[in-house]
Amino acid sequence: MRAFAQLFMALDATTSLAAKTAALAVHFRTAPEADRVWTVALLSGRRPKRAATTTELRQWAAEAAGVPPWLFDECHAVTGDLAETIALILPVVAVAPEASPGLAETIGGLARLPGQPAELRRAAVLAAWAGLPPVERFLFIKLLTGGFRMTVSRGLMTRALAEASGLDSAALAHRLMGKWDPAKTSFADLLAGADGAEARPYPFALAAPLDEAPETLGPPGDWLAEWKWDGIRGQLIARPGAFALWSRGEELITDRFPEFAPLADVLPAGTVIDGEVLAWDAAQDRPLPVATLQRRIGRKAVPKTVLRDAPARFLAFDLLEEAGADLRALPLRDRRARLEHLLSRLPQGLPLAASALVPFADWAGLAALRDAARDRGAEGLMLKSGASGYGTGRKRGDWWKWMPDPFTVDAVMIYAQAGRGQRAGLYADFTFAVRDGDALVPVARAGSGLTDAEFAEIASWVQAHTLERFGPVRQVPPELVFEIAFEGIQDSPRHKAGVALRVPRILRWQRDKPVAEIDTVQGLRALLGPDRGRAPPPDPPRSI
Repeated sequence: MRAFAQLFMALDATTSLAAKTAALAVHFRTAPEADRVWTVALLSGRRPKRAATTTELRQWAAEAAGVPPWLFDECHAVTGDLAETIALILPVVAVAPEASPGLAETIGGLARLPGQPAELRRAAVLAAWAGLPPVERFLFIKLLTGGFRMTVSRGLMTRALAEASGLDSAALAHRLMGKWDPAKTSFADLLAGADGAEARPYPFALAAPLDEAPETLGPPGDWLAEWKWDGIRGQLIARPGAFALWSRGEELITDRFPEFAPLADVLPAGTVIDGEVLAWDAAQDRPLPVATLQRRIGRKAVPKTVLRDAPARFLAFDLLEEAGADLRALPLRDRRARLEHLLSRLPQGLPLAASALVPFADWAGLAALRDAARDRGAEGLMLKSGASGYGTGRKRGDWWKWMPDPFTVDAVMIYAQAGRGQRAGLYADFTFAVRDGDALVPVARAGSGLTDAEFAEIASWVQAHTLERFGPVRQVPPELVFEIAFEGIQDSPRHKAGVALRVPRILRWQRDKPVAEIDTVQGLRALLGPDRGRAPPPDPPRSI
């Protein structure tokens, strides 16, 4: 763990992308090969299975440090991070560098713990803590809980790996996609992309938000517009010996959408299509609310009732591979023409269609269509340069997402919870409520949108006005009013208010607004309209 800890400290100590790239490149040249593979895996989002609960770790750490549980909880409230609390509260030990286990060895030990009796896991964790200095102990706990994060984007990691190996960055990005096991993959095979090539997706191209007027993009004729759908971004892959559906999060989700299975028999070999998976209302020819689709996510088996209530369709908007040839360097207009030609040759009645282009003559006319996007079941518009290739990640300038103005609601804070990381010790996670008659009901949680000074001011206010404590959560009097922005609303019997807000965030602190003037549940429900937001029968309700 010593080399990995040194890399962590080097990355954490700088905001310079060049310095981060250099530190990663050195690690990829000098660390043990098995550790390099696991470093790539961790920075690609792969994590070992959770081996202990936070409750167990709190108890074991308090006992090992010889402190009462209440004191441990107070320390945790100050740091805002469990791993940091444990790493600091345990006795510091002197460990010779040669005695420190490697990253791969450490993760291998963690992999053997899940499912073992609590006493065996406790003994293994305490033994590991006793042999690690604080920084390595901190990282060990992050790996133990599955909460490891590092301030490095996947693109930066790939560039550093390319620098260290002398390979092309774009080729490496493709080889690192898909399902590969860091415990069974050698560093050489990882660089060569030897595992799972037949079903490997391409890195996804992403759009940046358009905050300026669209006129800044130049002539409208240079751009293609299409609806921005709210579903699951995915790539359909049909190659010799493989048919797969990958999500943008590199999760293989083929089995969750059995209605796509007939596509394996009709798509030509060597085809990769980028698009969006949606729950689709065939009678209305429009998407169902995203909550309908979410009922299919996270299930190992999809019940017949869910398949019936949430039939899926794949709306395609790009062709990345045709007859085994990589098309990503071609202009979008050419790829789009090939996509439409491919789909026109398929049998009718399949759950696969092209996402319709939105015709427009000028930016003003397109703006009017954008403002009506929610009425069509879309989030907004996508604007893509007709000359653009299919890039890797978020490349500003080629693809933009142009969203309507958000909905807003005035709500009052009723609970506050301490933040984490840089905001540890500050209350930066809030629950907001609106009026329902004489009562207040929670409608959203949000923790972004304020300045550091405002967060500090609110933290002081929470400390002085706490009514009751529930672990890390503090109930406060309903006095501070905020304007909350959100992208959509839907029925949700799982929430006390009966509605759920999508992507809530704080717009501003309404310092002069009294609680009597905040919005109501009835006002929020009016946004649903007679048909919008309707979802199938829900799972058993629970309140937030």
